[in-house]
Amino acid sequence: MFKKLAIVLIIAPLWLSGCATNAVTGKNEFRFPGAGAQAVAQGKAQYAPMRQSQGGDYTIDRELTEYVNQIGQRLAQASREQNGVNYQYEFKVINNSVPNAWALPGGKIALNRGLLTEMNSEAELAAVIGHEIVHAAAEHSASQMSKGMLLQGAMIATQIGTAGSDYAQLAQLGANVGGQMVMAKFGRNAELESDQYGMNYMSRAGYDPQGAVELQKTFVRLSEGRNSDWLSGLFASHPPSQERVNRNIQTAASLPAGGNMGVVEFQNKLANLKRRKPAYDAYDEGRKALAQGDLNNASSYAANAINLEPRESHFHALKGDIEIKKKNYPAARSHFDQAIQLNQNFFYNHLQRGLINNETGNVAQAKQDLQNSIQLLPSMPAYYYLGNIAKQERDYNTAKKYYAQVAQRAGNSEIGQAAYGSLVELDLQDNPQNYIQVRTGISNGQLMAEITNTTPKDVAGLQIMMQYTDARGQVQQGSKALQGVLGARSKQMVSLGIQNPTEQMVRSFKAQVVRAQLAGNRLR
Repeated sequence: MFKKLAIVLIIAPLWLSGCATNAVTGKNEFRFPGAGAQAVAQGKAQYAPMRQSQGGDYTIDRELTEYVNQIGQRLAQASREQNGVNYQYEFKVINNSVPNAWALPGGKIALNRGLLTEMNSEAELAAVIGHEIVHAAAEHSASQMSKGMLLQGAMIATQIGTAGSDYAQLAQLGANVGGQMVMAKFGRNAELESDQYGMNYMSRAGYDPQGAVELQKTFVRLSEGRNSDWLSGLFASHPPSQERVNRNIQTAASLPAGGNMGVVEFQNKLANLKRRKPAYDAYDEGRKALAQGDLNNASSYAANAINLEPRESHFHALKGDIEIKKKNYPAARSHFDQAIQLNQNFFYNHLQRGLINNETGNVAQAKQDLQNSIQLLPSMPAYYYLGNIAKQERDYNTAKKYYAQVAQRAGNSEIGQAAYGSLVELDLQDNPQNYIQVRTGISNGQLMAEITNTTPKDVAGLQIMMQYTDARGQVQQGSKALQGVLGARSKQMVSLGIQNPTEQMVRSFKAQVVRAQLAGNRLR
């Protein structure tokens, strides 16, 4: 449960009407009309869900988040003064060990705590934030979206590849563009542009641009060592290179000398986070052990993490997940009670407690927990089990809506197929045409129908309604009942009883399944 001509003719008008000025560089760039406004709206809508899906906000040290926000706002003001883009910037720290940072359109920026612990100065932090501000102000994501539309006709949903994937894969992000915006690998020019103008903002805000040089040197060394955490984090979307180091050196030489490095200030502000790092290292190892089925080691790591930092809700959630694996639901419930008490604003804690309550028959509390979870981040398990609860309560319309959400977004995954099966059970009799397909054709002078059962369930009691125009121009209707069982995901050829149909009859012929039921029983 827990678990080349035609193309030119089409594109040319878009190209002529699709230029926009990059607010940072002043250059014209291809962009579909309205893409910028659309991207900003998407960025605003996806900011909180994206943070939830990667571990949630880092709440145990609110002073650290405020420190990061103060630096960010200082750089944002420098950006406004230089390019006039007046976004409402936000800067959050995510509770995730993978070294990563990202920006959504409209100035919604996040840094993982795992990146902060790898830095040495405030100037290096300013370099990262300034870089992300340029991505936001220059609307690089909007440009990426437009290029994707041009080349593929639609934006392709992207799963989020981070260490928080145990959360992200639960999330209902497959059909939106939040993941794509974050994980888009910006092109070489966009990265160089962000480095250059980000350093300008640093200098304007009073920071030594040498911080950006040192930061890129560190990134190059780490990339050459192929550190797996870095490769799955920042380097996935912001690949380092010696070219970027060299360009940063040139940019630094063109800016006023000096500025604040902020080594002492940074180390003081990061002291508590770095002190807690062994606890988060133990937690990460515990998550890995749990994923591998090693419950003993997972439990030891979790206990160590809690001993080092008892106020971190993630650690108690790990203990709860271990007890779920053991099917010790009372203990699991206790751990998630503690996790929610420590952080009631993280979806996963409510989700898991809801699943526990559902498993143990506490349906009312399960329903409330799952709804609380969805308020923070819609997820496939929450919708699926709310569907089950609605079905138990005989609220079939609500159950169908929940199942349809999961079936549509989770696709061929285990939970997606389970939801689709449940949806079929509830909806087949009401809307058989949605699940049983009919195609017609001629074979040996007879009009035939190919009946396809697209569901994972055996069906029976099929009745087909037919309509066509005869040789005299009269509309004729009829029906045909099919005997026997049509197996799950199988096809059957059926004669419709019309010999030597005319061309007009074939062209006008329409057929649709109007009755069906699950084989072996009648629903409700």
